[in-house]
Amino acid sequence: MPVELSRPHRYPRHLRMPQITLSPAQAVALGFLALIVIGTLVLSMPAASASGVGTDLLSSLFTVTSAVTMTGLVVLDTGSHWSGLGQVIVLVLIQVGGFGIMSVTSLAGMLLTGRIGLRSRLYTRAENRSLDTGDIGRTVLATLLITVICEAIVAVITTVRFATTYGMSLPQASWEGMFHAVSAFNNAGFGLRSDSLVPYVGDGWIILPLACALIIGGLGYPVVSELWDRARLSMQRRGHRGARKLSVTTRITVTGTVILIVAGVAMVGVLEWNNTLAALPAGTRVLAAFFQGVSPRTAGFNSLDYGEFHPVTLMGTDLLMFIGGGSAGTAGGIKITTAAVLLAAIIAEVRGHHATTIGHRTISQPVVRQALTVAVLSVVLVVVAVGTLRLLDPVFTGDQITFEVISAFATVGLSTGITADLSSPCQLVLCALMYLGRIGPVTLVVALAAKHSARRFHYPEERPFIG
Repeated sequence: MPVELSRPHRYPRHLRMPQITLSPAQAVALGFLALIVIGTLVLSMPAASASGVGTDLLSSLFTVTSAVTMTGLVVLDTGSHWSGLGQVIVLVLIQVGGFGIMSVTSLAGMLLTGRIGLRSRLYTRAENRSLDTGDIGRTVLATLLITVICEAIVAVITTVRFATTYGMSLPQASWEGMFHAVSAFNNAGFGLRSDSLVPYVGDGWIILPLACALIIGGLGYPVVSELWDRARLSMQRRGHRGARKLSVTTRITVTGTVILIVAGVAMVGVLEWNNTLAALPAGTRVLAAFFQGVSPRTAGFNSLDYGEFHPVTLMGTDLLMFIGGGSAGTAGGIKITTAAVLLAAIIAEVRGHHATTIGHRTISQPVVRQALTVAVLSVVLVVVAVGTLRLLDPVFTGDQITFEVISAFATVGLSTGITADLSSPCQLVLCALMYLGRIGPVTLVVALAAKHSARRFHYPEERPFIG
């Protein structure tokens, strides 16, 4: 006798739980927020502090936000306040934040299933918005490979130096080397000393490897991957022509990086030669000027005391921090490509050209508008934050507050030394700035790109007076 199977009970439509669907941009933002919340709870545990006493939630929140967003601003000394476990937690947060929440998820999916689902591809693409959906798997693996190789090389070099020159035991030297290598490549700027890299200001075996790591990390994974592929193909086709031309993004990023490094080194060298550099030997002056010309573009390490810098040097550093580094990498700021597109648009307008061009390529108007939107909203956010902090903590100068705000928004981590002395509301403002600076430009551009639609009508045209 056939048995009739009962149908699954279905609730009426009005009683069903609504399905929550997140856009890729929202998933990225919530992923970082969830990591910050979890990290704060873990880092506030007694076992994470060297004293064995639990850390207050605000200090833990500030430290975790700074680590996840790869900023480097701190209210507690990393090397003395946190225990070994606490330092490991900070390092893991830096690595996950640098590699990317969605990239980590995609990598885990690849390891478990051998492939990446479409939703994971979309989420990872939102986090690294310059990638095509079909390239996600290859790029995630390439990103992991680049990260491991660069961090390992720098860690080995610095470990040997710490052990042979500074009398550290091998375990301590290894930990110092690995911590600084991960922090440098991810442009985090976290150090294990309250004065960052000031004790090593003249040591090229420490300074130069870290500088190389932060430059490579600041270029962005797609740019580094493209340069690697180009170099590999050039070696294979030695003597043959027809190598593919570099993309506009790579050309802008590499050229802009060189220009900003040269400008930063020249600025520090000229303005600080008889100031913070005056007491150093000539060779050390050059090395210090080079490192402090490179670091402001989101690295956060300092081998000189920024509290003693000339106000004009601080102003120039503000500009370097605000521009930042390459897209889809560990750098912060509005990104070099954004600044380059805006500059190209200004040049085109001054010359009377209808199209914006870079490197014999036309930049579409939607891209120009996106760059303008990101830059203007970033300026507005920084101005509002500066005004807020000056109202809440009027004891600090405008230069100090502006430097701190831009450093937080651009996820740089450089400071004039006032971070720990700011009031609790001001530290919360900086937390919000670090979070928005890390995920804001990414989610904003993704959201703007998704909202473009063809309007079926046009309003009458009119030309208002400009200037």
